[in-house]
Amino acid sequence: MDTILRAAAAYWFLLFMLRFVGRHAVSQMTPFELILIFLFGGTTIQAIVSDDRSITNAFLAVMTIGLMHILVTSLKQRSGKFGRVIDGTPMIVVENGEYDKEQLRKLQLQYQDILAAARQKGLKNIQQIKYAIVERNGKISIFPEDG
Repeated sequence: MDTILRAAAAYWFLLFMLRFVGRHAVSQMTPFELILIFLFGGTTIQAIVSDDRSITNAFLAVMTIGLMHILVTSLKQRSGKFGRVIDGTPMIVVENGEYDKEQLRKLQLQYQDILAAARQKGLKNIQQIKYAIVERNGKISIFPEDG
């Protein structure tokens, strides 16, 4: 039973920490951010399994984490507010060629991140962007100026 409680606590703690750290699509993560996520998981597993390295204990931990994921998914479907807390909402970071510095700060993004996404759309500078939106999954959607 101890493993189940530790696994559930670790799931909620990691979910909170990943929301706190910020949202970035895996394809847009820096090596530093990937290392951070791997270290989160690696250090958390030690607390979950403790000294019991049996296959039964490992299965209990994996099943508990899987059930926590199903629970969170179900809660997100039932409650829009819960879903916004867990996944966030799309945020406009550029409007009509102007950066929203406050949103960039909140999302821990830099101007270069937006420009990199714009270059993938064939845009050369910020003035060519009508909207840049950071989606819930961390991907940056770029909408060019008309004309």
